[in-house]
Amino acid sequence: MPDSDQPLVYLILGAAGSGRREVIADLVEAGLAEGDHAVVLLAESEVPSDYDARLPLGPRWTWEGGDAPLAAVVPDEATHVFFVTDGRRNPVDQVEAFRGWLLAHGRTLARAMCIVNCQLGQKHPSLLAWYEACIHFSDVVFLNRRDGVENKWLSDFLSHFKKQYIPALFEPVKSGRVHNPAAILEPEARRISHLFDEEQDWIFTNSDGEVIDEEEETEDADEEIEAAPAEDPYLARRIGGRRVKEIPDIAKLL
Repeated sequence: MPDSDQPLVYLILGAAGSGRREVIADLVEAGLAEGDHAVVLLAESEVPSDYDARLPLGPRWTWEGGDAPLAAVVPDEATHVFFVTDGRRNPVDQVEAFRGWLLAHGRTLARAMCIVNCQLGQKHPSLLAWYEACIHFSDVVFLNRRDGVENKWLSDFLSHFKKQYIPALFEPVKSGRVHNPAAILEPEARRISHLFDEEQDWIFTNSDGEVIDEEEETEDADEEIEAAPAEDPYLARRIGGRRVKEIPDIAKLL
């Protein structure tokens, strides 16, 4: 649980046009208690939506990309912050920058949510890898835009993640509404990634850079052993800077 003086922060992943603001509107209207004050932070590049009138919008967040810090302003009265990623940019890059913003401001993540555009996923099978990346970081996965989607595609999509024992909650969205919004907003971690955990997994290496077991003895008793947080597989990079796990460019498929 985050510090009582800090707002609950929710990360909202998904492609542009997936109905993310539609889902957030329902969570805010049906999931918050009296006295709660929500704020929705959209990327500077996000286009207006018909649902904006139902949302407590705050200042737009900005990010120049790369190692540049992400800039987002949270109003003092906010108790719940919904940080919506840019639905046309790489979600992994944004997750990395978002984590830096959390750390810089002493905040923790309550939950990450991914809104799946089922129509888009059925149309472009290559997007499965893109959604795998988003769901890797997510505690809750909302299945939206299901009109006209074949039952077989939906069944195969769910089976794919079930076979991987993904612990995230998979919830259908019907007419813009989600089941039990208050429960969805409870800050319970169900994601695969440990990137946002306060206590992360650590790896131990010897003087040659080889990974060893924490309790493994070395030949030289004086040999120095280094420990560092284990890197999330989606953040790992090759020499030259490219990600080890690459995902499709969502902007080319929208």
